[in-house]
Amino acid sequence: MSSVDQHGNPVSFTHQPAIDALDRAFGLLHAYQADPLAAVDQILADHPDFLMAHAFRAGMLATATDKAFEPELVRSVQAAEALLSQGNARERGHVAAVRAWLDGDWERATEHWGRVSIAYPRDLPALQFAHVGDFFLGSSHLLRDRVARVLPHWHADVHGHGFVEGMYAFGLEEAGDYAQAESRGRAAVERNPQDGWAVHAVAHVMEMQGRATEGAAFLADTADGWAPNSLFAFHLWWHKALFHLDGGDADSALRLFDENIAAGGFGQALELLDGSSLLWRLSLLGCPVGERWNGLSERWATRLDDAYYAFNDVNAMLAFVGAGDRPAQARQLDTVRRAAAGTGTNALMSREIGVPACEGLVAFGRGDYALAIDRLLPLRAKANRFGGSHAQRDLFSWTLTEAAIRLGDRPLADAFVAERLSCKPASPLNRAWATRAQALATPG
Repeated sequence: MSSVDQHGNPVSFTHQPAIDALDRAFGLLHAYQADPLAAVDQILADHPDFLMAHAFRAGMLATATDKAFEPELVRSVQAAEALLSQGNARERGHVAAVRAWLDGDWERATEHWGRVSIAYPRDLPALQFAHVGDFFLGSSHLLRDRVARVLPHWHADVHGHGFVEGMYAFGLEEAGDYAQAESRGRAAVERNPQDGWAVHAVAHVMEMQGRATEGAAFLADTADGWAPNSLFAFHLWWHKALFHLDGGDADSALRLFDENIAAGGFGQALELLDGSSLLWRLSLLGCPVGERWNGLSERWATRLDDAYYAFNDVNAMLAFVGAGDRPAQARQLDTVRRAAAGTGTNALMSREIGVPACEGLVAFGRGDYALAIDRLLPLRAKANRFGGSHAQRDLFSWTLTEAAIRLGDRPLADAFVAERLSCKPASPLNRAWATRAQALATPG
């Protein structure tokens, strides 16, 4: 005998109150509200033989992309595997996904969750884990298409429909369909103002279209819905800071760093990523950031030997370069090179992107702008292979543009500026770079 959850998905566990509690924990994750992990831990304290709860816990820990959580991930995967004999096909698919992730094959893990989502199109956790996996793998079109596969099974009166629309909106944005992304994203936010991922999708549209003033206002106007009790607020504040930078207001961006991004103490890698990338952009623009680099570098230093995810490693290098910590830079290079020599998804990411990116950032920090350009420029066409969004990977364009100007290479600076202006012609940031590039000497 088995039961079903709120969406009709089969559950091998038969205690309905526990299944209902797990549904509520799912809802917290979908909205990025605190605290789904604590909620599932409470369920497991009372029901340690609840297979789907262990699998869900493992999925959350896996997709945090933080090696600090690996011991708990191991514990959850092993607990789930010990209960597999009583599980159904859906649950076995979830467990296969987290096992693959733990083994270092993130592509296979994501595909396992994707297959579960195809077989059980109203399995929202499977869809969300696959969606996040596609994000970490840089699979822009799958961010859209994987959600599109299940859309016919969701309609407005199905609980959770808005979350599916929010995911689809983000996939549409990353695939370049900005009009439909904004329309669906706004509809999802209107349906549920707490839906931080849908807010995120709309913010990304505005970022890609250079609508800085409108984007900052949108995030400010919707913050009462998504900010309270949010596990994702730091990232949306990061987006607001980017809008301020694009509009030429570095002071507001720095204030957001202090009050909304750094305020949480950088307890997880995802927060450190945003801190590093924002301070790097501020520093490129000549904004004095004081001792902030040192504090961020110290937090990253606890992860120096992780070699867990190349995207994290590159962002850690931003902090070590920003702080001028050459021993940490050398050690981080060793870490990324060691990862590149291994096997699994991160080894591929490290070989293709992580190593040359870190080498380029070190060169930039030492004033060797020609070497920085040599290492970073070839990455532009394939940077998606180590994950993240277009907005996050724009950091390479920022760094290359600044490097060309500092090198005094007028043709290269003009080329990078022209590229940026073609996407955001009204951007005060891009126009400032254009002015600086035009002041360079024309080659004889």
